[in-house]
Order: sequence, then structure tokens, then C-alpha cells
Amino acid sequence: MMTPIVISFSVHVLLLVLEARHADADVYLHMPRGSNNRLNEATRNRNNAKRLFDSQNNNRGGYNVGTSYYYQGSTVNFQWTNQHSCSDKNTDCQVIIQYMCHDLLRDGSTTIPIPLNPSQCASYDCTKDLRYGMHEDLVHHLNCRSTERGNVYAADKLYNARTATQSGRYYTADYTRQNPRATRYAYECPEERDYYPYWNPSPWKDIAVLTNDVSRCEYYRAESQNVKKRGYCNLPFPLYYFLRQCRERAGGLFTRYLWRQPTPRFFPAPTDKATCESITYNHTYFRQWLATVKGYTRCHGINIPNDPTKVNNTITLSARWIELLSHNAPPPVCREAPWSRDNHLGNGVGGHPNSFNWTVPSDVQSEFCAFRIRYNISSNEFDRWGVSRANDSTNMKLNFGFSSPEAAATRGFVFKQNPVVDVFGSANIPLRLAVNTAQFGRTFQDRSHSFAIRTRPAGVPANARIHNIQVQGKRGNIVQVYPGVEYDFVPNRLTASQDDYIHFQWTGSNSNPANNAGQGQRGSDRHNAILLSKSLYEEGSSNVSGYVYGKFGSSYPELLTDQAIAGFTRDQAEALAVLQHGGNKRGSIDPELDDMSPYYDHGLAKANTLGVYHYMCTRNNNFSNRSQKGRLAVVLQATATDVIGRFGGTLALQSAVLSVSANAVSTALVFTISTYTDVQCQKFLEGMGSAIYGTGLTVTDCVVIEPEGNFLATGDEVSVTLNLTASLGSSPLSSVKVFGTLVSDGARAWTQTSDNTVDTSTRTVTFNIAHGGLYVTKQSSSAPLASLIMTLVVVAFLMVAVAVYMSRGDRFNKVRRGLSYAILSFRSEV
Repeated sequence: MMTPIVISFSVHVLLLVLEARHADADVYLHMPRGSNNRLNEATRNRNNAKRLFDSQNNNRGGYNVGTSYYYQGSTVNFQWTNQHSCSDKNTDCQVIIQYMCHDLLRDGSTTIPIPLNPSQCASYDCTKDLRYGMHEDLVHHLNCRSTERGNVYAADKLYNARTATQSGRYYTADYTRQNPRATRYAYECPEERDYYPYWNPSPWKDIAVLTNDVSRCEYYRAESQNVKKRGYCNLPFPLYYFLRQCRERAGGLFTRYLWRQPTPRFFPAPTDKATCESITYNHTYFRQWLATVKGYTRCHGINIPNDPTKVNNTITLSARWIELLSHNAPPPVCREAPWSRDNHLGNGVGGHPNSFNWTVPSDVQSEFCAFRIRYNISSNEFDRWGVSRANDSTNMKLNFGFSSPEAAATRGFVFKQNPVVDVFGSANIPLRLAVNTAQFGRTFQDRSHSFAIRTRPAGVPANARIHNIQVQGKRGNIVQVYPGVEYDFVPNRLTASQDDYIHFQWTGSNSNPANNAGQGQRGSDRHNAILLSKSLYEEGSSNVSGYVYGKFGSSYPELLTDQAIAGFTRDQAEALAVLQHGGNKRGSIDPELDDMSPYYDHGLAKANTLGVYHYMCTRNNNFSNRSQKGRLAVVLQATATDVIGRFGGTLALQSAVLSVSANAVSTALVFTISTYTDVQCQKFLEGMGSAIYGTGLTVTDCVVIEPEGNFLATGDEVSVTLNLTASLGSSPLSSVKVFGTLVSDGARAWTQTSDNTVDTSTRTVTFNIAHGGLYVTKQSSSAPLASLIMTLVVVAFLMVAVAVYMSRGDRFNKVRRGLSYAILSFRSEV
């Protein structure tokens, strides 16, 4: 049975939330640029909250439309804010990140939602009328409106059955607890929006599931449509058409009727295969029945079309269960959600934004894609995976120690709207709680504007790493842009290896509110990037070897004649400063860049020169009002960084892999793995006044693992696998030893790891670690010594054998005479 992202409640709760539509916990996607249903409004509030999707966010959120693209295999940094906590004891939360691509996906040019009535669209085809924005397509929406609501919980099943019996109506998948009136938001399916993993087909591909309960990660990954196929019930076309028309005439809800007498069945298409395949339809019989059925009046007069396949209309047609293949994509990443606190649309731990790094798939290519982020919060009053009408009061009884549900209800401990509780009992002191049941178990979402995924340019190797650097935020001060953010480079701190590619690209709008604070043309976004000048005071260590260019404490740019970001060429640096790109070879001649477009694409540029580069935007870096600066560190070693938590994970480079098993760490940690060649490693250690431990041949790259502290929570494994870089020859595998040291301690103390495994077939060495540090693999000098001892033993054996041979008869004299003749012969030849 599928489990939803939201929870169901008791009967009285469900009825109470039907009127609730107020949103008190929002989620906003800042990078990539989230729309919150905005298009290009020049007002602070969006025009239409129903334009593309149901966000349930504040009308002030979102950024105006702007396009972008990403190369296959590049890294995209997601950043968002959520109003209430995540990975905290106060709430249970999940953050779901997904994307979708198809050829008709678009932003549109109007804030009016795409119509259902084709007469309102060009050429009677709304899906191809480019005026209207569209994410999900019409088929997805119509299937939602004609499919029964999922029986996820006993509560849902009971509610559906009771409603159908009492009123003769049946709820479909566009009726949910959060959308009780089936309000239409373009072509979105409300049930698919509210539940994850969804049991019916969804066009969205999963990227990540971030949760405070990683014990369910295996479930999320196994049930994802990335790897698991979905099915749906395909009704005979005449019946499907009639159901749609009948529903519109009936005011939205389906009216009960019989599929096949005498077995009762309701209008919507079922969600299970067995029920679907039991449905049959006879056109002639059905029309006769429809005209005579007692009490059935709302759909009279609807013309049921003949079967389009032109078969004899007396033939009985059957419904078919159609199974769709999975998305054929890897299962989503699943790990702890980043921590955030309540009542706060801001940064998380360490003052850094909540973020996630996504590697763009190498097998996807499309010009029409969109991102989606969903944020669910649930309270701790109920078991979020097992609540139903039958056990909600029982749970309240257990939570507060009452003897029975009735005793709990007597004191007001019932989950309902604003209950009055008596905490003192006999004292009879009532206290009213501010409980809004609509906010318990709630899903919010935001989506990006459209973007593209493109193949790499010719000459860029498939294994070369590409880092995207973009700009988030919009014009205005912190109050004017809230709940959005002010300008910032994303990521504003990035470490790349030498010869990695950097892709500077950003977008913006010319229609921000005209009175929002900022430089240049009113209402406009513009950005550039140029190296900062040196600071006059020390700002602390960057912990990266190499020269430091510019400092965050400066507000003036460096002269271009001295250096450029990442060692870019002079032409590349000029292009990044004055926005030369595409066919514009001149760039801006306006000091505030007003003569350029809000969109800029610098293309790929290789990080050539080692160092730490601090850069700025000359237009928007307004000291005391806002800062728009970034830092790019270019390092010699190959390096990779990611968050790994209790569910485990891996970090991989070409010559090294870090593997963290499930439950090895107690909380999500930022792991970094870096590799150095033998020569690089020696120079790295010399810089700290140390040297590689021991003698013998270094047979792998050196590897540095961060964090350095002891990160093991249990006896489970954190392992490192390194590729052999030298031949072991005929030496025994036991001659390979791994030694580790702490970089923070100056690499003064070295210890040997307790065990390691050499795999000669894959030419790798694997060892377990309990903490980070620098590790080096040596082929110990005992191996050559053993070979020398064996050689001496063989020589001694031969000497003894010769002595025994010579001791017999006149053999020694014969050999001596033979040597004498040989010497005389040699002399005569000379």
C-alpha cells in the first residue's frame, strides 16, 4: 500500500478543514529561480495563484520569469527556504525535489490559467496555445478528474464509501483534504500534488527525498516511479467521454450508477487492476438503461457518441488496465533534510542556506523542463503513517495517559479546531488551544520557470566536471523582496579542481516593482562578475593552498591587467565584466549595464590557475544595503563534497571512492574527499613541515577525508577505496599497508589502519576509517628484504650442491684442468 506525504484525520477534522485555505507555512525556491505562480508582474503580489499549480504560499513570493539552461553532467545547486522547521523535534517533515520535461511545457505569456474548454484556445487546442503556461498536460488532468480517489487509509476508504452511499456522489482524485472543492490549478492533479509516492502515473521524475525519518528511505527509493512502473484504468472511449460530460453537467461530482447490473459500481475509473478489468460496457444497453434509470436526471440529454472505432455498438466493450514503464532513472537520493527552525524563512545551520546539489542526467536532452519542490509538515499528535478514523482518539488517549478515549474527550483532549482543554481536572480551569487542523499535515510547493538541458559542447570531455554559478534574488531591499531574497551568487562559495569548467549564467527581469530599491534602470535586474581588489587587513585563512586574489572586505574591483577569476583569459574576464555574449562582441557601454539584457550566458570557461578568487557585481554591491560577492577556490587536487547522513551514501572521484554505510553516522555530515598524486602529496606535507610516513613505494594517490573528527556512530563501516597507481610485482598482498594522520595536527603522528583489502582484479585497495584525515598506501620495505633473503638462500643451496659434487672422485681436478686450458686459449687469442 502506498503511503502519502500528508496524513488523514478523523471525520470531524475532515469536515472542519473543508473551509480552510489559509497558508501559514510556506516553501520558496530561490535557486533555480522559483515562480510561486508569478510570470512577469510589476507588482509585489502575483496576479493569479492558479496560473500553473497550487502552491498554498503567500502571494508575495516568487521571481519573475527568466530562462536558463544546464549542460548534461553539470552540478546545479538548489537553495530554498521553508517557514517551519525541518529535521527538528517540533515537526515531522519531508522535502521532495523533482523535475519534468516534455515538448509542450512552457511559461506562457499570460497569467490566465490554461482553459479546459477548447473553444477558448487557438485552433481549438489548448495544449498548443502558447499564450498559456503549461506544466502537466491535459491528459494527465482529465485522467485525474475521472479516476477514483485513492484509498490510502481506511479513513479515505470509509469517507468515499459513506459519501457515495448517502449522497449518491463519489469523489475523484481532484478532491483532496487540502483541495476539498476540486479547485482547478491549470492541469495539475491535486491528489498527485498532495501525496508521495503517488500510486497513479505522474510525469515528474524524482531527484531527492529529504526527510527527518531516513528509516523510510528504502521505501521511498523502491516506490519511486523512477524505478517502479505505474498503471491506470483505460475505460472504453464512449463511456469515458460520457463520464466527463456528465460530471460537468452534474456540477463536478460524479453521480452513482451501475457498471453492470446487478453489481453496483461508481463512476470514476478504479485504481486497481482487478476492479478495472471487471468493467464491461455495452453501448446500446447503457443508453436504454440511462433513459429509464430511476432518480437519474442530471445527465439526461447528453448525447453519448458512437464508438469511434466504428465497431457494432451492440458489442460489449471492456476496460483495460494499462501499465506504463518506469521513468528508467536512478532512484532518488534520500537523506536527512537540512535543519531549519520554526517561524523563519531564512538560512539553516552555520548561516548557510538549505541546499542540495544535483548532477544533471547525461541521458536527458530537452529545451522544455521545470523543477518542483514540495515541503510537507506534520505534527506529532498522531502516528503519521497509521492514522485513521478508528484510532485517532485512541492515540490521544495514549499520548496523554487517559484511561479511555471518552476520558480524553471529557477533558477536551480531542483533535479538532481550537479545542478547550481542562489540564487541572477538578479545578475546572478551561484553556483554549490555537489549533488549526488545516495546518496539521500540510503540503506546500514551488516550481521553477522553464529551463533546458543540453549536450556538452564539442571538446568538453564527458568526465570533465562543470560547475554552474548563477544569481538568485530580485531587485529591492530585504523588506521589499521578502519572502524572496536579495541578490547573491549561487553557490557563493565554490571549490573546483584545476581544469574543471565554470559556467557563469544568470537571468532576471525588467518588470520588478518600479519603486523597489536598486541601481540602474527602475525595475530591472542586471549582474556582472569581476575580481575584487586586495584588502588592507587580514580576514583569516581560507584553508586552501595557493595565492589569494581579492578579499570579501573590499568594495572595489582589481585591475584586469593583474589577474582574472580562476585565471580566465583577458577576453573572458572582459566578457564577464561588460556582459559580452552571443552575437554581442562589444558588451555594455553603460556603467550600470542598462543597455544589456537581464539574461547573460558566459559559456564554459576552464579554471586554469590555482588560487582563491573573490569577486563582486559592480552594479549591485551597495555597501550597507546589500552585498553581492562570491568566492571561487581553484585547487590542484581532485575534490568532491556532499552531504551524507544516516541512510549512507558515496562520494566518488576517478581514483578514490568514499562509502558510508547506513547508520554509520548519527546525523547528516558534509563529507569531502580529495586526492593528490605522490609528488603533490609530498609537497602538501612539506608545506606543513611533515613528510609521508615510512619507506617503500607509494602505490595509490594520497587521499584527504573531511571532517577529521571521529564521525562513527556505531560499528558500521565508513570505507575508502583507492586505485592502485603502481605495480605490486610479485610481492605478497600483505606488504600493502595504509597509514593515516590528522592534517589539523600538522601530520605529525601517523597510525596504521587496522585492516585493508587488496583486490588485484580491480587493482584497488579498500580500508575502513573512523575519522577523517590524510591517508597514504605504501608497499612496505619488508617485501624487497624478503626477496633478498630468498635469493641468499638459493645461492647458499647452490654452493653446497657444488661442494658436494666436487668432493666425489677426480671431478675437482678435471674442472681445474679445464679452466687452465680455457685460460691458455684466451691468452693465445689475445
